[in-house]
Amino acid sequence: MQGTVDGFSYGAVTPLVAYVMACLGGALGLRCTTRSLLVTHSRRPAWLALGSAAIGSGIWTMHFVAMMGFTIEGTPIHYDKPITFASLGLAIVMVGVGIFIVGYRGASGTALFTGGTITGLGVASMHYLGMAGMHFDGRFTYNTLTVAASVVIAVVAATAALWAAGLVRGLLWSVGASLVMGLAVSGMHYTGMAALDVHLRGVPDPSTSGPSGSVLALMLIGPLAFLLLAGVVVLLDPLMVMGRPAGATVEDKPGVPAATSPQSRHLSLHHGRRPVRDLGHHRSRAPQNR
Repeated sequence: MQGTVDGFSYGAVTPLVAYVMACLGGALGLRCTTRSLLVTHSRRPAWLALGSAAIGSGIWTMHFVAMMGFTIEGTPIHYDKPITFASLGLAIVMVGVGIFIVGYRGASGTALFTGGTITGLGVASMHYLGMAGMHFDGRFTYNTLTVAASVVIAVVAATAALWAAGLVRGLLWSVGASLVMGLAVSGMHYTGMAALDVHLRGVPDPSTSGPSGSVLALMLIGPLAFLLLAGVVVLLDPLMVMGRPAGATVEDKPGVPAATSPQSRHLSLHHGRRPVRDLGHHRSRAPQNR
């Protein structure tokens, strides 16, 4: 028989907190991706990996915070922990693939499209794998068109976020992009939930229904702790706030050409007592500072 679903058992609390989690993970991930474009190749993988884990953890946390308010009338909900945590690993890995593509190939053209598509599919896969880890006395069915719409939202949101990360325009730009990304990820989640139909096997028992928030809260401790630690790493990095190097020549890298960046055009280097204002016009007079 058809089950009755309530996705907002705690009112607006769970959607708002879920949105904040998506924004937090997105902001940390975008800043780490931006930072990776300003360092040497040897240090870039560490920043990209941290960004991937931050975005993946933020999206996963957003999903299950929102699921705290999800109930099915007349039946309890249980979560398969291996599948649930596998959805976290899937999100981090697929987001990581997309971020590494953009980090090394640039946030434009084919690289941006490929990276955004893989990242968006990772977000959608995490959602539906997480739903597969829910067990109750019945089964889920989905509306195909609504599911497709949720996947498109995820891909577009991921592509836009990676494009923003590649622009390297400072802290406020990344914060704005993370707010949009959080809205899009939340929209993808609730679009996917709108595609859901619940079919129960037996007669509902009203005494057994209720939010499963206590179970999910325990599962969220680890990812939340990681997001806090990632936030500390980002805040302690001296170059993270401005998103640009201080007094050093920017290495040639995708999306941030050293020869055309504002830092390389206006950097003043001092060789002895003679300042050099533009390296591009004084190559023959003063050696480049390495």
